[in-house]
Amino acid sequence: MALKRPTWADGQLIVLEHRSKVLADNPLGDPFERQLPVWLPPQYHASTRKRFPVLFDLVGYTGSGKSHTNWQNFAENLPERLARLNAEGRMGPCIVVFPDCFTALGGNQYINSSAVGRYADYLTKELIAFVDGTLRTLAHRDHRGCFGKSSGGYGAIVHAMRYPEAWGAVADHSGDAYFDFVYRSDWPNTLNELAKYRARPRKAGRYNVKFETERLKAGLDDGRVQRFLASVWEREKLASGEVMALMNLAMAASYDPSKRAPNGFRLPFNLETGELIERRWQAWLKHDPIHMVKEHRKALATLKGIYIDCGWRDQFHIHYGCRQLSQALRRHHIDHVYEEFDDTHSSIDYRMDQSLPYLYRKLR
Repeated sequence: MALKRPTWADGQLIVLEHRSKVLADNPLGDPFERQLPVWLPPQYHASTRKRFPVLFDLVGYTGSGKSHTNWQNFAENLPERLARLNAEGRMGPCIVVFPDCFTALGGNQYINSSAVGRYADYLTKELIAFVDGTLRTLAHRDHRGCFGKSSGGYGAIVHAMRYPEAWGAVADHSGDAYFDFVYRSDWPNTLNELAKYRARPRKAGRYNVKFETERLKAGLDDGRVQRFLASVWEREKLASGEVMALMNLAMAASYDPSKRAPNGFRLPFNLETGELIERRWQAWLKHDPIHMVKEHRKALATLKGIYIDCGWRDQFHIHYGCRQLSQALRRHHIDHVYEEFDDTHSSIDYRMDQSLPYLYRKLR
């Protein structure tokens, strides 16, 4: 069975070229010249004066902007979805931007990190001005929003807190929250992956725990993380366990960077014993949205719209974090919409049929 493609006006997908100053010295050596796909609604060329609201699409971990513009089997890509929603009258015309924020660690959390790069600045200090200066946008935060799923959803809600001068409304689909559930429970598997890259091969027999673990108490790498990354960067195909390990390292680089630490970041667990390093974990929790609401409640109160949703069968347990996030917002009298649905974390782009019209109504 094939998806029947629409007959209504598609709009236009253009690809801009942007040379970033912010990312020019990024520590991973990732490209700082990047393509920037942008979808223009069918109405864009009907007038040479009309200006339009703008949405920025923040994709999830391992994705890039182009991943939402590519052809999909049995489903719409995002430009097709936008064209349909526009043709059905469910949302009006807007410009949608698809940033490429991929990194050698598989992605980022759309925040500034000395170990990954200044991706919050890339979005708010460079791309917004670049798009506003290139296209006919309504160049004001009251007409500009961002949305995303997973890491992208995390980026959207955190940007709502930290950069309210840039965004007027946000949508967070299954965004990372409640780190004690979403990340901490998977670290044993990550430690097992990293153990394959110990300096000395394991032998059966006596094990000197103090000798093997003493130098790891500060959350520093003994070389296995570096060797793991070197191996990953040499190959095209990764096992699922390796991808999850890489993700946890990307989170460590985002939430606990240190220029003095090996690889530029610290780890929240002892690599040998698996003991939680409380000081390091506290550095992570400062970035957990459920703990950030109180500090940023005044900024959140200025937004014109906040939309959050999550499937109640999310395999990463994010629905528990989303519930706590909604509870924290309500406790501080922050107006928002929170919805749940019967699904997992995977293949839920159809939920944008709810969030995109919502954002348009708030930003038009």
